[in-house]
Amino acid sequence: MRILIIEDSERLQRSLSMGLSKEGFRVDVSGNGNEAYLMARSFDYDVIILDLMLPGMDGITLLTKLRHDKNPVNVLILSAKDMVEDRVTGLQTGADDYLIKPFAFEELLARVQALIRRRYGIKQNVIKVGHLTLDIARRVVRRGNDLIELPPREYALFELLVLERGKLISRTKIEEHIYDERVEPMSNVVDAAICSLRKLIDVPEENSLIQTRRGMGYIIDERE
Repeated sequence: MRILIIEDSERLQRSLSMGLSKEGFRVDVSGNGNEAYLMARSFDYDVIILDLMLPGMDGITLLTKLRHDKNPVNVLILSAKDMVEDRVTGLQTGADDYLIKPFAFEELLARVQALIRRRYGIKQNVIKVGHLTLDIARRVVRRGNDLIELPPREYALFELLVLERGKLISRTKIEEHIYDERVEPMSNVVDAAICSLRKLIDVPEENSLIQTRRGMGYIIDERE
């Protein structure tokens, strides 16, 4: 999952980025409202964490512009402005949640996870797909009671495919969601990740849970 942190405090930027990266998220950061608006328009983020007091463009203006653009990204406002009218303004402008500074990282993480569930239309953290279960809160995959150890790259790929199950996921979307660096054209990194993931989750002599649509992308389609 890919998150954009819009926060002008470099210390808080680093802290949030480090904490969320350890939880397996791909994290982008910006400390300027104008720059962040362009980033939010350019990439398909799962969640934006938004401060209100920013240089260049304030958070409310940025949020207003995103909603005017019909950008559906889930937005969590993270602000020291703690008056009721501030929270009401943020939510009425189009924010999905509002968290007041100072805060506990565990609460922020739980709110981010809730927004991701909302984006993908799920109510519970545990999702059953085929012979596997995915727990997006604990970030674990099981076959029955057996834990399947997935490296971070393979876990991120599996999570994306499961949350988007039934939909065709392009190579470009996979690259944007699970790789921190820009992938070179004609690179086989996505193919390699898919191959590695299949070896870890598939049952020998059975069809792969992940279907390939040549020239288009990959899909987990439980109807097949």
